[in-house]
Amino acid sequence: MLSLVFLSLLFPNVVGKETHFKCILEHHYPEGYHKDGDFIIGALFLAITLEIKFCSVCACVVVMEYCILLCIYGINSHCSPLTRNYQHVLALVYAVEEINKNPNLLPNTTLGFHTHENYFNARKTYECSLSILSGRGRAVPNYTCRKQNNLIAVIGGLKSMSSIQMSTILGLYKIPQISYGSSDEVLRSKTLFPFFYRTVPNEGLQTLGITKLVLHFGWTWVGLIASYNDQGETFVLNLKKEFVQKGVCIEFTEMLPKMLDNTMHVKNKIIKSSSSIIVVYGDTDFLIWVKITIESSAVSGKVLIITSQWDFLSSVSYLHMGFSSFSGTLSFALHKHEIVGFRHFLQNITLSKYPDDVFLPHFWGAAFSCFIPSLDSGSMFWQLCTGNERIKDLPKYKFDLQTLDLSYNIYKAVYAIAKSLHEMYSSRYITTKLENRSRPKMHKIKPWKVPQSICTKSCLEGQHKIAIEGNPVCCFACSPCPEGTFSNYTNADRCEKCPEDQYPNPDKTNCIPKSVTFLSFHEPLGIGLAGTAGSLFLITILVLGVFINNQDTPIVKANNRNLTYTLLVTLMLCFLCSLLFIGQPGKVTCLLRQTTFGIIFSASISCVLAKTVTVVLAFMATKPGNKIRKWNGTKLTNSITLFCTLAQVIICIAWLKSSPPFPDFDFESEANHIVIQCNEGAAHMFYTVLGYMAFLAIVSFSVAFLARKLPDIFNEAKFVTFSMLIFCSIWISFIPTYFSTKGKFMVAVEVFSILASSAGLLGCIFFPKVYIIVMRPDQNTKRKLLKKSNPLSNEDWTQCRFLSPEEVGSPTQPLIPQTTIHQVDLAMPMSRNGSIFVDASGSLDGIQVED
Repeated sequence: MLSLVFLSLLFPNVVGKETHFKCILEHHYPEGYHKDGDFIIGALFLAITLEIKFCSVCACVVVMEYCILLCIYGINSHCSPLTRNYQHVLALVYAVEEINKNPNLLPNTTLGFHTHENYFNARKTYECSLSILSGRGRAVPNYTCRKQNNLIAVIGGLKSMSSIQMSTILGLYKIPQISYGSSDEVLRSKTLFPFFYRTVPNEGLQTLGITKLVLHFGWTWVGLIASYNDQGETFVLNLKKEFVQKGVCIEFTEMLPKMLDNTMHVKNKIIKSSSSIIVVYGDTDFLIWVKITIESSAVSGKVLIITSQWDFLSSVSYLHMGFSSFSGTLSFALHKHEIVGFRHFLQNITLSKYPDDVFLPHFWGAAFSCFIPSLDSGSMFWQLCTGNERIKDLPKYKFDLQTLDLSYNIYKAVYAIAKSLHEMYSSRYITTKLENRSRPKMHKIKPWKVPQSICTKSCLEGQHKIAIEGNPVCCFACSPCPEGTFSNYTNADRCEKCPEDQYPNPDKTNCIPKSVTFLSFHEPLGIGLAGTAGSLFLITILVLGVFINNQDTPIVKANNRNLTYTLLVTLMLCFLCSLLFIGQPGKVTCLLRQTTFGIIFSASISCVLAKTVTVVLAFMATKPGNKIRKWNGTKLTNSITLFCTLAQVIICIAWLKSSPPFPDFDFESEANHIVIQCNEGAAHMFYTVLGYMAFLAIVSFSVAFLARKLPDIFNEAKFVTFSMLIFCSIWISFIPTYFSTKGKFMVAVEVFSILASSAGLLGCIFFPKVYIIVMRPDQNTKRKLLKKSNPLSNEDWTQCRFLSPEEVGSPTQPLIPQTTIHQVDLAMPMSRNGSIFVDASGSLDGIQVED
């Protein structure tokens, strides 16, 4: 009932007609091209037979809207058929004839067809759809003039809107419809269009294709023109969504109606735009107006990207205008194959081959520019058509012998219908799907002048984009990649970090593998430190040799020879342990370097501490029988040295047992190198070792500092104080320096601190004594040392005598009761008053003097 109301509104001339007229509709268009058969395939094509009379008769304005508009715009004084589109009709004819000759497909059954053209007009689309349903003759709604209701399917339309209009009529009668050019996504809905099928891909694929195309050429700044309808708005929305995701910006968007009311606005927009690329979307009739606008405005330097809906040469007759403004236009095309035998079929077409073909005379006269008297078309100045003209002589813009993409789609649609019918009638009806053929490989685009269409100059490799506030994302500034990062492609949004084992090249366009490095014996720094350590080790051996060679001299005997030898040996080991820090770290060297250093250094400081404590205690034992005197001697020095060293040994054992050091790779310290280093494992244990050594050094320094006020002629404490001051200064400076350096230079800082502090002890404590032994042997006598240290006369010294070891154990009564007793080092000046004692081992620690 609703359909009848709709049809009565659409065709008001029908209302009030008597029943015996069977609701015949008046129309002003040819009845179409008919061929009888057991089954009929309907077809609705686009405009083919536009003639001059339609442009000159006002009554036909509604029928031939497309042609009238051309005349209104003054593009041409007359209209002509779109001759290339005639191949669409011939594709249908060829497919039907081929099927009818095939004994394996629909045997004993013939196919026929009923075709119309719609002139890009909505009313004609509805009327032609009804005419196909009614059969030959006048269109009668809800009636068929065929002997049998044998219409099995309809092919059409080309435009999405035409397909929707056809589906409105055909869907009422459940007639399958196969479109050969409509790609709108809305047609995918089986709820709205349950009987609609198509031989073209979804339109969404075109948006992906356009996006890939502009990205391939680096076009990120484009314009967009689309038809002002639902399809155009959907396309713009989907394309913008893809562009935003891929970083492509749209400079302007123009939604244009089919009849341009303000062409100057569009022309100015195109001319003034800075983008060189314009994407154009719309159906065939809309794209014709875009071409008219661009051609008339003499736009140059713009590249159009056109969707597959527009077959450029088929849509615009060669009589309308030139093609200069479309040089370099890129157009998407539907996938096609060459139809076997179709070229030969086209070449054999003659004017008289198909008498019932209403389209053939119009095509023939327009294609060959000859006059056919039976048709009120063409020019009277043309010569008469002879019928001997050959189609193969026509240029491509008039007629193409190669299979057009739309012709191939029509051919596929006919075969889809035939195969479905064959399956149904062979009792093997199954649901079939059109197989997705493999996409053709894109040929490599040959070099040609590709224009640039960008808002700003592309960022080069090694740079990245920086957004400019207030501008589109395609308008940006470029900045070099920060240190440690790279970019190996243009217009990078951000620079990437290299893998941890690689670093950027100088241009920051790629990553280079890092080389392995460590404090080596082969580099200048390692050679210098190793040479210094070896030199100091030899010097220490030389000092030890001097002391051993002169062990019976007063200055050596007065320095507690055993403690002196121990200190010199530990200093030698200190110089040698620094070599563990040089060279490629291994498992063994990492275990030994810090622990060996800690233990040996603790032993050295313990010897200095023992030496200093002995001096202080000696001056505290000022009277015979003082209890402090019994602590003096070898036992005290050995106890201090062993106890202090053993404590460090215990700390190192605990460290190795809990979390020992191990070889490790440092990727961060040096940008261009991988540093092989020793990971200290438990860092707190490492700091404990250093802290304990610092504690011993501070105690030793404090004791020596307190002893500095002993009588001036006793200078040993002052040298110890000075040596420990140097030692502490070096290691206090070590802490900030160590943590401010990275990589192998941290190791170099520690080695330098070991060598410098050890050299400080060696120089301050032993060099003065070596100087007297080697350079001033005349001063290395008991009388000279005592005379130098006490201004007594020669007569006074006659009262002096040496004490025997037995007397040291229980000191005798001094010759003069008031005498004060001091144990002093004869290497240094001695106070006026005092008794000097020999220790139990027999070494000369002093003499007893009567004041």
